[in-house]
Amino acid sequence: MELINDTVFGKSLRLEANMAGWQQLYWDGQLVSVRPASPDTPEEIQHVFELQSEAGNVDCQLDLKLRWSPLQLEYTVSSQGQVLQSNSRDEKDIAGTTPEELVPMRRQFSVVGLASLGIKLLKSAKAIKVLLVGASVAAYSWLFSFQFALLLLLCLVIHEYGHIRAMKYFGLKTKGIYLIPFVGGLAVGENRLNTRWQSVVISIMGPVFGLFLSVASLVLFYITGEAIFAGLAAFNALLNLFNLLPILPLDGGHILKAITFSMHNAVGLVLCVAGAILGVVLSYSLGLALLGFLLLIGSGEILLEWRMRHHSPLLPLDRYGQIFSTVWYVLVIAAFIGVIYIVASSGDEVLRLPLEILKS
Repeated sequence: MELINDTVFGKSLRLEANMAGWQQLYWDGQLVSVRPASPDTPEEIQHVFELQSEAGNVDCQLDLKLRWSPLQLEYTVSSQGQVLQSNSRDEKDIAGTTPEELVPMRRQFSVVGLASLGIKLLKSAKAIKVLLVGASVAAYSWLFSFQFALLLLLCLVIHEYGHIRAMKYFGLKTKGIYLIPFVGGLAVGENRLNTRWQSVVISIMGPVFGLFLSVASLVLFYITGEAIFAGLAAFNALLNLFNLLPILPLDGGHILKAITFSMHNAVGLVLCVAGAILGVVLSYSLGLALLGFLLLIGSGEILLEWRMRHHSPLLPLDRYGQIFSTVWYVLVIAAFIGVIYIVASSGDEVLRLPLEILKS
């Protein structure tokens, strides 16, 4: 993540770092000092480097005191005993900035590269969105029915709009929503994230907006008695519930990864394993066999990556953020399961289908 973005001699001074101890210091876009990753990272760190000014080369040093949880950074840039710049930053300062890619990646010719370029070109054309919507309607109409296709697109658009609103809340630029036939939807952003809190909020707001749709549909069902609203509430709940499974690249996978990768010691790992086991046991006790099975697989996949959490450029969640995110995640899942149970209790066999899928 970008810890420092300051100005020295009228040019930019930036420091990129992660919790593993890796640091790279840039002045005017040029790499001037590197600190490799180390298992033992001291709080007080010094970078010694040389800058070019109008008066010639100047020997400088950056002294910084860094504490990760909660984030607190104090730094001083000096030259020949004279302080050039002194400042401090905390988590709010880091989260409020837009990260920049300082080192351009080397481009190599490959089929994957061409495909990536093609996707970027497609994203730049607004007409492609309309074509994808038409293709999605045609695909789902062929697979199901025209009415079902429209309801499915409504669910997808509202879900992805939740992601878009969260991105804009954090000041991130967006490119809009893309509907992909037989795949779903995709909310496209332009900026990298700074913190795992941003990852949690952006990931969970898609299902939260989906929950708004299910609750609204359930209310309309009780007001009008029309079964189509109950079907929309249950199907949308099932769709978002599967999206909350802790499997990457689903939203649930990003949420659980943000929570678990913010834990710094063995206690956090034990709590993560215990939570996964509890979720599996609870799912099977409720007769939700499929949910429990996928929860087990997804949790195992994320736990395997747990050791690499310190190498991420994202600022981790503090203890409050971990607890809040976990409770929020569990409550949204419980709400969707509740909607499915309520609709299934109506007595209509068709409306019981989402619940039967979870029990399969």
